[in-house]
Amino acid sequence: MERSFKKEVATLRLRQGEVFHGEGILAVTKALLQSGVSYVGGYQGAPVSHLMDVLADASEVLDELGVHFEAAANEAGAAAMLGASINYPMRGAVTWKSVVGTNVASDALSNLSSAGVRGGALVIIGEDYGEGASVIQERSHAFAMKSQMWLLDPRPNLPKIVDMVEHGFALSEASNTPVMLELRIRACHVHGSFVCKDNRAPALSRNRVIAAPEFDYGRVCLPPSTYAQEKHKIEVRWPAAVKYIRENRLNESFSGRLDDIGIVVQGGLYNAVMRALSQLGLADAFGASQVPLYVMNVTYPLIPDELAGFCAGKRAVLVVEEGQPAYIEDALNAILRKADLNTTVVGKTVLPMAGEYTGEVVLAGVARFVEGAVPRGLDLAPIIAAYDRLMAPKKKAAELLGEPMPARPPGFCVGCPERPVFSAMKIVEKDVGAFHVSADIGCHTFSTLPPFNIGNTVLGYGLGLASAAAVAPAFGDKRVVSVMGDGGFWHNGLTSGIASAVFNRDDGVLMIMKNGYTSATGAQHIPSSGSNALNQPSDMGIERTLKGLGVQWLKVVRSYHVAEMARTLRQALTTKQKGLKVIVAEGECQLERQRRVRPQNAKKLQAGERLAITRFGVDEDVCTGDHSCIRLSGCPSLTIKPNPDPLRQDPVARVDHNCLGCGLCGEVAHAAVLCPSFYRAEIVHNPKPFELWLDRLRRAVIGRLRGRARVAQAADLA
Repeated sequence: MERSFKKEVATLRLRQGEVFHGEGILAVTKALLQSGVSYVGGYQGAPVSHLMDVLADASEVLDELGVHFEAAANEAGAAAMLGASINYPMRGAVTWKSVVGTNVASDALSNLSSAGVRGGALVIIGEDYGEGASVIQERSHAFAMKSQMWLLDPRPNLPKIVDMVEHGFALSEASNTPVMLELRIRACHVHGSFVCKDNRAPALSRNRVIAAPEFDYGRVCLPPSTYAQEKHKIEVRWPAAVKYIRENRLNESFSGRLDDIGIVVQGGLYNAVMRALSQLGLADAFGASQVPLYVMNVTYPLIPDELAGFCAGKRAVLVVEEGQPAYIEDALNAILRKADLNTTVVGKTVLPMAGEYTGEVVLAGVARFVEGAVPRGLDLAPIIAAYDRLMAPKKKAAELLGEPMPARPPGFCVGCPERPVFSAMKIVEKDVGAFHVSADIGCHTFSTLPPFNIGNTVLGYGLGLASAAAVAPAFGDKRVVSVMGDGGFWHNGLTSGIASAVFNRDDGVLMIMKNGYTSATGAQHIPSSGSNALNQPSDMGIERTLKGLGVQWLKVVRSYHVAEMARTLRQALTTKQKGLKVIVAEGECQLERQRRVRPQNAKKLQAGERLAITRFGVDEDVCTGDHSCIRLSGCPSLTIKPNPDPLRQDPVARVDHNCLGCGLCGEVAHAAVLCPSFYRAEIVHNPKPFELWLDRLRRAVIGRLRGRARVAQAADLA
């Protein structure tokens, strides 16, 4: 996993009245245990990957309470776990990255919502929306509305997050409806404290087993039950949810002296709004705002009478709603018109239509709203001056730069085993011509960026091969290449892509990146890692699975062997054998490998043991300066420096200190028949006596030869 929480999980044992100090995602775990959860599952993905890591490290605590934890194969499997709460009063929680994970889980969630639940069912989703997100830009709000699931968006501080986790279960049970709790990246990693309660052992669990199964056809999603379920949603569950939200005051109102205006804000954006108000001099450091606020810790369903009551008597309110469409803004307009209130609703006119609402974005929106609303008793001059002062450094920086900063797109890590595969593809392209590549979700998607620019489509996790099904025949005899990671293979690709391709006798090439983990989400274990999230051994292999599905053409190639990879890919593209051809590119995730190797090396050095570290370099006298090596590898440790030869102007290639010794640069130079300027060296720590003697001998010989060369050069000049 990306991070170990072995030490922090001790805080999960805190008792009633004790104070928790720590990170948001750890607080969520504590809240689950305090709520009497029976089971927890999920699929990793930012920003909630750490929740899975915490649960895996907290196995002893879970065992004591009888809580079952399971890392699901994908989000659909995690959502289906909540089926335990349909017939039995078992509280369950699952987690994944949204909106992509919610899309995968949609079928299970729709059926779950239709059937309804007896035990509280909580879906904790990592809302990764905005420019920093690695997923498509959609909101989870739409799904909550479509399936009639309630959506919580708590203020990002630990007491409120913990409170909303506990209320989430209670709200679910009060309305017999699954509840979604969305957490943004900042909320997951915010630090703070809250007063704990005792952990609760669940009423039903593996420690307290179910006596007999219960059957109720009304909870099965088949006609005529589905018709009654839909009616029940609107006539019973919705009013019950509204009643619970209102009576328990899940949404919050904060008064302010500028009572002719107000701000309606999603709970998750509360901190950004308060920061903006503070910077403009409209709030103090303790959270007391001069502008009244209505904070929606529940963004669906809305509570019409609360919103109307907040807006009554106000000339204008600002709706701070991140993303498109503007569901809350549009709904508020409808609520106010029905209530015959003429309050002006301002939202996307002063805030961006789409994109993440960062601190700067919210600051600009709030300033424009206040300036346009002109609240009674407020001098606007200091507000405008404060905003101009805050923006001045940015304007000054732009003037000094003269032009925008160059883009810095993401890329492969130094030594990544997936980079050489795309180097091999570029080499093969020179021989067979360009070919269509159906890409996939994962680290390997960075291949779509320079210097490779490989990958024509990305349709979903594990769908690389499936996305080639229709386009491949259109290329005739020219085969299409599909890419899939081992994480995507087990998540979705096995059935959606490979089984379908074999069944339909598709003729294509599939490249599976076997790096040993779901590396893109934090290096969690997958079936082919050799063990599960609890470090229990597993005996599941990609190659055996492929053969079991009927794949006839299968090659396993070491990722870093560029020449062999190029030969194998060329063979797959040109062979007369029909059917799916699979190349498994095997190479451990270098980031995870370094996490394992570096502590081992440190122990060896500390113990005085011999340690040899491989590094690569470039001979400046041999390098021609054409930089083909950089264009074909793109390694961050491979850069340029001024040419030491005064007669040559082109800068030479250089390997910097970040090199991990993977050997890709030398492999590419060999496979692409580039210049022989790369050399391999071994840095030896704590060398043996013979190695020290050999080093002195080499230095002496080299020194003597250099002396002779200088004498000869001087004679020639004379």
